Amino acid sequence: MNIRRVVTARNAAGKSVFLSDGISPREMALQHTPGFVSSPQWKIDGSPDLATPGNTDPMAADGTLLASVGGSVFWLITFPPDSVVMSPDWKPELALPEHGKAAPGIAERFEPDHPGMHTTPTVDYVTVVKGTVVLELDDGKSVELHQGDTVVQQGTRHAWRNPTSEPVTVSVVMLGARTA
Repeated sequence: MNIRRVVTARNAAGKSVFLSDGISPREMALQHTPGFVSSPQWKIDGSPDLATPGNTDPMAADGTLLASVGGSVFWLITFPPDSVVMSPDWKPELALPEHGKAAPGIAERFEPDHPGMHTTPTVDYVTVVKGTVVLELDDGKSVELHQGDTVVQQGTRHAWRNPTSEPVTVSVVMLGARTA
């Protein structure tokens, strides 16, 4: 996908600077699920602190992409057509560990007995950037979403489906939430 990410910050003198301009270090095109691209852009644990000059890239380190309570994650994801994972050539024993590397903290929440279904303790703001995707809930109901459509996902069990022949890209901001 090669999403250009421009990050600004303030230096020690309080002046605005470009911290980086390029691809997120954690962007990953999955080899064993052709067409799937995970491009996490930024992560903040807890409440942002703008009083302290920011000069480190949280995407430069490994670790969970699940937003902590009060924290956030900004992510772009491209889903290939469902036919990719339905193909007899798709090898889950190779693909699933790769998904775990691309989305640590999220991939572990996927339900093996219900492919694609998962729940995260987050409020997600989702926008379809390109293509068509289907959002399915655990009651079996679904809604088709097109470019420009948005979803506010409030910690519900769901799955994303791509029944089309073209990839779909979504932009997601996940806000870590309390669940009890």
